Amino acid sequence: MRLIYISNARIPTEKAHGIHIMKMCEVLANPTEKVEVELVIPRRFNKIKENPFKYYGINSNFKIKKLPCLDLIPLDKYIGYLGLWTESVTFSFFLFWYLLFKRPDIIYIRDKFFLPFAFFRKNIIFEAHTFPKNFIFYLPFLKSLKGLVVITQKLKELFAERGISTDKILAAPDGVDIEMFDIHISMQEARKKLGLPQDKKIVLYTGHLYQWKGVDVLAEASRYLPENIEVYFVGGTEEDIKSYQILATRYRIHVIGHRSHSEIPFWLKAADVLILPNSGKEDISKYWTSPLKMFEYMAAEKPIVASDLPSIREVLNEENAVLVEPDNPTALAKGVEDILKNSKLSEKISKKAYVDVAENYTWLRRRKKIFEFFNL
Repeated sequence: MRLIYISNARIPTEKAHGIHIMKMCEVLANPTEKVEVELVIPRRFNKIKENPFKYYGINSNFKIKKLPCLDLIPLDKYIGYLGLWTESVTFSFFLFWYLLFKRPDIIYIRDKFFLPFAFFRKNIIFEAHTFPKNFIFYLPFLKSLKGLVVITQKLKELFAERGISTDKILAAPDGVDIEMFDIHISMQEARKKLGLPQDKKIVLYTGHLYQWKGVDVLAEASRYLPENIEVYFVGGTEEDIKSYQILATRYRIHVIGHRSHSEIPFWLKAADVLILPNSGKEDISKYWTSPLKMFEYMAAEKPIVASDLPSIREVLNEENAVLVEPDNPTALAKGVEDILKNSKLSEKISKKAYVDVAENYTWLRRRKKIFEFFNL
């Protein structure tokens, strides 16, 4: 079977969707089952020059094809959405001609911009991570799809309520590569490698610093934690990092910035508590998200403090995490202290989280769900 995975993304990227795209292509490609995968992306300006396979630490068992586009996205400060629109339209133009001479068995997309292709090809699977605005415009294309993959049950319900048959919709949360996070070094060794203090308790957040991620709540929560606890943020864009480095002078936080995905297991190993502080103020956080970091935290077998939201509860519960009221810094700080004061609780939820992720949320298990649901 030949599968073309299409994404209008800059690869490699410091953003989480890059991990998702590359890991999905890696697991979809299976030489023993004669599945050939080609990732088609635009040729965009990129400060990250490292080989994508090395950058993400994955097998080079699929091809990457870069098509031309007029990339004005770096000028978005001056021209706004015109940059993204121009890049998307020009990439779509070259993509149309590229697909015209290809005969893949499956076309897998995760950008709604390419949904109109479903009028010409009936073998398209669309993966939705949000609910599209102007849904009525996309409805005819969505009904023409072979199938729809969503990352939460709430998204499945939304699409079904708007007229998409549930027979076409698979709810498949994100996943993790268990082996990548099963590193055989001690916490002390990880801290030495990263230059972190050995005599402090470390509370860690990894990922982007968007407001709906709740990172401002974690920054505020640092003020309610004892002096021996230090809070670290690993990740974010250059602009986000500058903003939070200013905040670091007011709060007791350390803003490390972006690190390659292959380095993240060492940060998780070095931490005492891992934080998922999503805000409940936006639907994308409350209902739609399936954070990659959540599964990575679980695979690291470290205690998790997370916001008590419907999206998070699809995976986490009182048996495998400490759940706290979202957007409440004092509740978040208390959750951290409850774990640090109770070693039995810490060990219990850490082990249960690891068992849950290993049994239900690996990338290979996600691949199996997709192949079985769509009879691939």
